[in-house]
Amino acid sequence: MAFKPFFFGLLLVFFFGCKEPHLYLTKIEGKQISISDSLSTNNEIEAFIKPYRSHIQKDLDSVLAYSAGTYTKSDGDFNTAIGNFMADAVFDEANPIFKKRTGKNIDMVLLNHGGIRSIMSKGNVTTRTAFELMPFENTLLVVEMKGTQMDSLIAYLSKSKKAHPISKLKLIIDTNFNVVEATINGKNIEDNNTYYVATNDYLFNGGDNMTFFKPNNSVHDLNYKIRNALIDHFKKVDTISPVRDDRFIQKTTKNN
Repeated sequence: MAFKPFFFGLLLVFFFGCKEPHLYLTKIEGKQISISDSLSTNNEIEAFIKPYRSHIQKDLDSVLAYSAGTYTKSDGDFNTAIGNFMADAVFDEANPIFKKRTGKNIDMVLLNHGGIRSIMSKGNVTTRTAFELMPFENTLLVVEMKGTQMDSLIAYLSKSKKAHPISKLKLIIDTNFNVVEATINGKNIEDNNTYYVATNDYLFNGGDNMTFFKPNNSVHDLNYKIRNALIDHFKKVDTISPVRDDRFIQKTTKNN
C-alpha cells in the first residue's frame, strides 16, 4: 500500500525526533526525628535480642583480675602507672607471637596517651574494663626501623610533653626537653641497627603526628587487637598493681 512509507516515516520522527525532558532538582525537604525515651519499645524486637544482650553482659562482667588501686592517665607528666601497664602488657602478649613468626624479639612498644580512654578502678577487673580502656578496634603492628629513624621517634617523645605509654625504652630529658639519655633494653641506640617497634595501626598511619614510622624496612601485622592483648593479659595475672617508674623522666637539676 502506498501509505506505508509515509506511516513509518511518521513513526521514526515520533520516536527519534522527540527528546526526553531534562529533570532538575529544585528542592530537598526533611525533618528531624528525635530519638528519646519517649519512643515506644517494639516488644517483638526486644524479646528477640534479650537473650543475646544477657549473654554479652555476662561475658563483659566476668571477673578476670583484681586492680590494687585506681589508675588514671593523668597521674604523671612523663609516664603513668596505667600507661606503663598497658605498654608492658602489649609487649608481654605480642612478643611471643612476633617471635614465633619471625624468630625476632620486639625491641620496644609505643602507644599513645590519648588512646587510654578510661581509668582503671580499684576492684574487680573485667572484660568490660578492657573495652572501656580501649574501645577502638586498633590492631598491633611491628615496624622495622633503623636507628636513624629512632632518633625522630625519640625527638618526638621528648618534645611532646605527654606521657605516651612506652615499654623497653628508657628516656631522660633535661628541663629544656632535650634528650640526655635514650636506651633500648639498656643499650644505646645504634644508627645501623634495626629495631622492631610495636605500635598500633592508628599511630603507624600518622595519628598524633607520629610521622616517623614511614618509610620503613617492613611492617608485620600481628592481626591482634590491643584490647584483646589486654584481655589476654588480665586472664594471666591475679592482681594488677602498676607503678610509675624511671622509664621516662625529666632531670630538673644537674645533680639529679
